[in-house]
Amino acid sequence: MTAATQLKAGDPAPDFTLPDADGNPVSLQDFRGRRVIVYFYPAAMTPGCTTQACDFRDSLTELNGAGVAVLGVSPDPVDKLAEFREKESLTFPLLSDVDKRVLNAYGAYGEKNNYGKLVMGVIRSTFVVDQDGKIEQAQYNVKATGHVAKLRSELGV
Repeated sequence: MTAATQLKAGDPAPDFTLPDADGNPVSLQDFRGRRVIVYFYPAAMTPGCTTQACDFRDSLTELNGAGVAVLGVSPDPVDKLAEFREKESLTFPLLSDVDKRVLNAYGAYGEKNNYGKLVMGVIRSTFVVDQDGKIEQAQYNVKATGHVAKLRSELGV
């Protein structure tokens, strides 16, 4: 097992196109000209991921009002994302990265400590991508609880 190569502020954001919960392609390129939060989470419908997704949902009006879009990315298949979206009334795109290509490109998949054991998995991570497609913030190993409030404070939203 090896650690993922992590991105940092100023790096170009790796471009991607992934299917959303309805199977429609969504590209990072579609958000050029505005800031976008791209966050990576381990699994839909788990307690921490639900908390984090609902916090983004509850903050979406303020984030969008400040010109910031939100994209959630996990290795879940499209049908599970659709179920998660419906169950939690999520109003931002959830993207499916089953082959973990984008997770790897962002350094959000790799070795992590899970209850004292080193395992390979999704590293809960959040990136703020600026209007020009550059990483403005790269945050790894974020906590599900309180993360969105902290991020909003950092962004002045």
